[in-house]
Amino acid sequence: MSASEVLATDVLVVGGGPVGLAAALYAARAGRSVVVLEPRDGALDKACGEGLMPGAVTALSALGVDPVGRPLTGIRYVRDGRCAVADFRDGAGRGVRRTTLHQALRDAVADAGVEVLPLAVQGLEQTAGPGARVTVLTRTASRDPGPPLTAGYVLGADGLHSTVRRLAGLEAPPRGPQRWGQRRHYGIPPWSDHVEVHWGAHGEAYVTPVADDLVGVAVLGSRRLGFDAQLDDFPQLRERLAGAAEASPVRGAGPLRQRSARRVGSHVLLVGDASGYVDALTGEGISLGLAHARAAVAALVAGRPQTYEWSWRRATWRYAVMTHLLVQGTRPHWARRAIVPAAAAAPAVFAAAVGELGRTR
Repeated sequence: MSASEVLATDVLVVGGGPVGLAAALYAARAGRSVVVLEPRDGALDKACGEGLMPGAVTALSALGVDPVGRPLTGIRYVRDGRCAVADFRDGAGRGVRRTTLHQALRDAVADAGVEVLPLAVQGLEQTAGPGARVTVLTRTASRDPGPPLTAGYVLGADGLHSTVRRLAGLEAPPRGPQRWGQRRHYGIPPWSDHVEVHWGAHGEAYVTPVADDLVGVAVLGSRRLGFDAQLDDFPQLRERLAGAAEASPVRGAGPLRQRSARRVGSHVLLVGDASGYVDALTGEGISLGLAHARAAVAALVAGRPQTYEWSWRRATWRYAVMTHLLVQGTRPHWARRAIVPAAAAAPAVFAAAVGELGRTR
């Protein structure tokens, strides 16, 4: 396609990560023509806990996507030799390498005949009135001008630092303390079928089994230190990993907290992390993003895109409230010391919280 040609489609998805690809599949299944823009090639990786909650496994299965991974039966909190354990109520989750998940979705999108163009967005031009459309100005990975595209609707699925959110005027200024995340894999057999959350003085470490000989370790916190320095906050985990081969480079992400003024503009809808994000503490990113994608496409198909704002709030409020309370409530050092004993002393409350994380939206 030359830069002078104009491609028209019903739905243009900006961002070819898991949420964007799922949105494309939902749109294609609804009979809409759809194109995905993603300038990066191949199976994409990012700093991610890599634990799919049971709701995400169910949603992916409904799309015909079944990535290979390790079953996850629940969540285990750990600190100072003490632990609290709760199992999911609605089936098993799954630990899946981010690249494995992405490739499974790329294969499904290709099977559905959806075109993925290696382009990035650099401008949006929206018109109003009957028959309104969005013109998207693009560039190539080498930053040369790409062809313009027009669409009935644009779904912004381009992550925490969304270009679509900014160009559509939907961004809100950041508020509150910020946290960052990093992840590395270790070549060691998993020692648990739970996601293990180690609570330190300054952050958390999440251990997710992703293969028979591989675990992912993600660290989250407000201190901007290197991965190894962050790991010093978790001596029990560091001892467990001693001698294990480092099986991937460290990847980072953040700041994690992002806000949007609203999720629906004129023919632009935001889904996944692009729509706003509190924190990765509860591990619901993929589950939530899939719920957003499904709801956004349903609103477009019904011809009532404005209803997505309400659907987004309904899908998101539990995550936002629970995550905000956990992040704010565990800022004091005494609260971080108390959370594992408190969870162990109130197993019904802990089980109810884990059950909420695992439920299908």
